[in-house]
Amino acid sequence: MTAERVAPAWTHTRISAEQYDSWSEEQCAGIEIVDGMVVTGPSASKRLRRLARLLANALDAAAGPDWNADTDFDVRLRDVPLTNRRPDVTVYRAETIDLTPTRPEHVLLVVGVVSPGSDTTDRSVKADQYAKAGIPFYWRVEQAATGVPIVYTYVLDPAIKAYRDGEMFTGMVKAAAPFSFEADLGAL
Repeated sequence: MTAERVAPAWTHTRISAEQYDSWSEEQCAGIEIVDGMVVTGPSASKRLRRLARLLANALDAAAGPDWNADTDFDVRLRDVPLTNRRPDVTVYRAETIDLTPTRPEHVLLVVGVVSPGSDTTDRSVKADQYAKAGIPFYWRVEQAATGVPIVYTYVLDPAIKAYRDGEMFTGMVKAAAPFSFEADLGAL
């Protein structure tokens, strides 16, 4: 006898913002909604989750009182069709800490930590979605063969709703935008 795995019905139908907002945090964990459809990505390794958490802590400390940085929560890019992304790190307006959902106008910077299997999504798809939503800064973190993470930074060109290349950092990040920030990636 073989056991067949049957996907839940909600994985085959479009989800509205109202439906999604009624789900528990446990139901929303580990998924994103793109054009109303539930999508899952590869699970990040413990090393990459730790990198995201430490980077969020460093960004939070550097951001000042007007901004907070945190990991793994929804950013509502669009209501219809529903598109929620769950960046690895999000820097958002401190005054919006109790507002749900977090909207692009609340967000200053999103950081994607690339996992094996998320390369194309993090390099192209998510960057395009964040830019079209008007998020001013996007950073992509990749693991180099040396083991030291590389940070690629991007700055929104609001006239064309696309990111322009910023700086690239290996080892020590010394960014001036969106605020003064320094971190030793080798130590993360």
